[in-house]
Parts: sequence; C-alpha cells; structure tokens
Amino acid sequence: MRSINGRGLFSGTGLIITGLAVTLVALVFPIWSYADRSGTGVDTLNATTVSTRFGPLSALDREFVTKVRLAGLWELPAGRQAAERGTTKAVRTAGEHLVEGHAFLDERVRDVAAQLGLELPNQPSEQQRAWLATLSSAHGRQYDTQFANILRGAHGKVFGLVAQVRANTRNSLVRGLADDANTTVLDHITVLEATGLVDFDALARDAASASAPPLTVSPAPPGPEDSPSPPVPATPSPAPSYSLPPAATGPPQEDDRREDGPKGADGPKGASSRS
Repeated sequence: MRSINGRGLFSGTGLIITGLAVTLVALVFPIWSYADRSGTGVDTLNATTVSTRFGPLSALDREFVTKVRLAGLWELPAGRQAAERGTTKAVRTAGEHLVEGHAFLDERVRDVAAQLGLELPNQPSEQQRAWLATLSSAHGRQYDTQFANILRGAHGKVFGLVAQVRANTRNSLVRGLADDANTTVLDHITVLEATGLVDFDALARDAASASAPPLTVSPAPPGPEDSPSPPVPATPSPAPSYSLPPAATGPPQEDDRREDGPKGADGPKGASSRS
C-alpha cells in the first residue's frame, strides 16, 4: 500500500512543480509591485503637467507665474515707498526701477495667466508682508540699508527660478514671460547693488545656509608659493646613442639638395667636374 506522503504535493514531481511556481511568483512580484509606482523626476513631471495650446504647462511653470505675480504685489509698493523716502538718489532711482519694472511684469503675468486659465493671488505672502512692515518701520539711513538688502536678497532668489524655467519650459507663453522677467530682475539687481549698501557677505551666508552641502568637499585654496626659478632650456646631446628610423615621407637628404639632377649609374651628376 502506497503512503499518502508519496502523492500530490509531497511527491517528487509535486515538489518540483511547487518550486517552479514559487520561483515564478518571486520573479513576477517585483514587476507587479513596481508597475504602478512613480516617484522619479520624469514621473512627477508627467503627472503634474497639463496640455495647453501653447505647449505643456508644468507645475514649475505654474509656480513661476504665481511668483511673478506675488513679486509685483509687494515690490510695487516697496518701490513707490523707496522713491519717496530714500535718502540718496541711488535708493530713489532703485525704487523707480522697481515701480516701472513690476508694473510692466504685472501686466504681462496677468495676460499670460488669463490665456492659460490660471488663478493669481491678490495679496502678498506672509513673508512679503513682513518685509513691507520692516521697511515701513525704518527711517533714514536704516531705511536705505534695509531696502537695498531685503530687495536684493529677494531678487537673487527669484533670479535662479527664472533661469531654471527659461531653460526647461516647453510652454511658449511661459518662455516669453521668463525672458521679460529675466531682463527686469537683472535690472533691479543692478540698480540695488548700485546703492552701495548691499551686504554681499550676508547674501552669501544666507545662500549657503539654505542650500544642501556639496557631495564632495573642495580642497582649500593653495597657500603662497615661492616665485618659480627662470626656466633652463634643455640641451640635446650632440651625438645620441640611438638611431632614428627613416621617415616614411620627408624632404630629400642634404646631399641630394645640392645636386642638379638625379644620380647616374656612376655617381651623382657633375661629380667629374668637381674632381
């Protein structure tokens, strides 16, 4: 009488089939489990991009349009204030540039948003309102310094976003807006720095604290070195101890260049006249 353990799943054939099935499941499971997963940069781009008649509109594009509008909501009043309260001509000039530039950009961004069907904010952000409050409470030289540094720091941050959007957007309206924003922001950075009040060390520290540390640490700059001695030309040996192989092609030998024609059977042509 056969044992029950020798049949079905517990037989030799059953064990082989079971092993094959387990192996197949192990191979298929990773494919199935990751088939619908996302998280890569391309997946995120595709998931957050919408189609428009002006080209694909990404989440970064929409963020950029919103930030252009937000910039105008607080930099326009800041510019008007500086044009009136600045104690130096350079500060007042910077304020006038802010008013002119953001009046133009605000008109542009509202037109772009209307064509793309985007809603725009009507109030500055909490951070921007805090900056305006700081400026409103300052006076005299302190006002000039606060204005130059707060506005220069804000423009420096948005400058990087403008460059990123301009380099990568696939939407023609956003690309044109980025061109205008790039010109305007660069002009504002220039006139703010022309006040002579920008603390560049503080800007660098803020940028360093806000960015991730580099993957590799750059070496420290080299220390002072002695002046190098004058170069000494190398003198080749007059009689090298090795022979050079003949060139594949090249000018004739020195003796050949002195001859009037090809060599004859008895020697060079004209040899008898020299003897």
